[in-house]
Amino acid sequence: MKIKNTTDYRNSLKALNPRIFYKGKRIEDVTTHPATLPHVRSAAMTYAVANDAEYEDLATTTSHLTGNTINRFTHIHQNAEDLIKKVKLLRLLGQKTGTCFQRCVGFDGMNATYSVTHDMDKALGTDYFERFKKWLIHIQDDNLMVTGAMTDPKGDRSKGPSGQEDPDQYVRIVEQRDDGIVIRGAKAHATGVVNSHEILIMPTTALKENEKEYAVICAMPVDAEGITMIFGRQANDDRRDNEERIDVGKPRFGVVGGEALVVFEDVFIPHERVFMNGETAFAGDIVYQFAAHHRANYGACKTGLMDVLTGAITYLSSVQGTQKGSHVRDKITEMILLSETLYSSSLACSLEGKATPSGAFLVDTLLANVCKQNVTRFHFEVARLALDLAGGFIATLPGEQDMNSEEVGHLVKKYFVGAAAFPVEDRIKIGRLIEAMTGGTALVESMHGAGSPQAQRIMIMREGHLDKKMELAKILAGVSRDSSASAE
Repeated sequence: MKIKNTTDYRNSLKALNPRIFYKGKRIEDVTTHPATLPHVRSAAMTYAVANDAEYEDLATTTSHLTGNTINRFTHIHQNAEDLIKKVKLLRLLGQKTGTCFQRCVGFDGMNATYSVTHDMDKALGTDYFERFKKWLIHIQDDNLMVTGAMTDPKGDRSKGPSGQEDPDQYVRIVEQRDDGIVIRGAKAHATGVVNSHEILIMPTTALKENEKEYAVICAMPVDAEGITMIFGRQANDDRRDNEERIDVGKPRFGVVGGEALVVFEDVFIPHERVFMNGETAFAGDIVYQFAAHHRANYGACKTGLMDVLTGAITYLSSVQGTQKGSHVRDKITEMILLSETLYSSSLACSLEGKATPSGAFLVDTLLANVCKQNVTRFHFEVARLALDLAGGFIATLPGEQDMNSEEVGHLVKKYFVGAAAFPVEDRIKIGRLIEAMTGGTALVESMHGAGSPQAQRIMIMREGHLDKKMELAKILAGVSRDSSASAE
């Protein structure tokens, strides 16, 4: 069934039967369970904007494989304009949801896999590229949501995959069959997996020649036999589960992306869904390209979130009567500056994107890493400024049940009032929104999503063109160009 709108999307999820656990109990329907429903709504926004004439140019495009109109989240970037439109779309969705809308990991994984399977076929004579294109057409035609699964649990991180006491700490192939492979292991932090249709597995690191069993790219339905998902806890999820709507801060949408641990217990994958099978030399390539695409995204979606947070604190300043203070205006100006600087970084790495041998476009990898590094600073600073301007009431605010209590509700409303023109409930609601958007879960994801800050710094140093920069300095200073120095 081709998914055309949000209703189709929800119905398609009801037709699946994934094995999902939360707080020790199985979730039977992700479209109604209070832990997963907010994330379903967030992902549904990617379908909603595609049906809105105002955003059609951003949210849809033409498949280079079929010529059909498709959702942009199933597209392979054909030029820099595609990369730029993606950035604009991600900011828009961040503004509309105030959270993660969950289709980016699969989107970036598909683009990286398209390029790397092309390179494998050319170098090795395999047929992975053709297999992948057939699977991708299926995804495009039915407008399915794909989650990318890259991060392994890793166990003892001082050791690689082959050095682990428990070999399942990295997803691996445990059996080769005439008609496919069998995999075992787990993937951590899988964003949106519980409300996706398909899982695209990729290696999490470059691999050695003796680690062939870990070199696997493959796809499977989320309800394939042998898959178990354990849904992660998020900040204030008890408020959500108990339907304390105001206390949640964002009643309709989730805090982050609905991440889960996904366990694969001898899952069979037919050959037509296997896109890497032991080719260790190309494992690093998939990680490199995926990481670049995904790090570029953060300068867009997180800017959308920062837009919401900036708007929230601007409104709260009016409610609290502090909006005319020079220090308030200066800090809000700083929030805008940081947001737009981050957005420009995401646009820059897209504009500088180049075609890979497959024809798919890849962002400028150095600028993409700079973009994500800035996310780990700017988003935190915007959150800090918001909390600075909001004041301490967010940390000590009584709950929704207190506000609605016959005995003490009038006291809450009396003593949490702001400027006379604004209902006290508005101050409380906007305060809870700021709390939700600056809490631990949201900022941890900004720090570690798409790789830790140190991972970006390694890439920035590696791709910083220091040898060329030394030559520029030596020419201007008149230093002998025969002089040698190492940039390592």
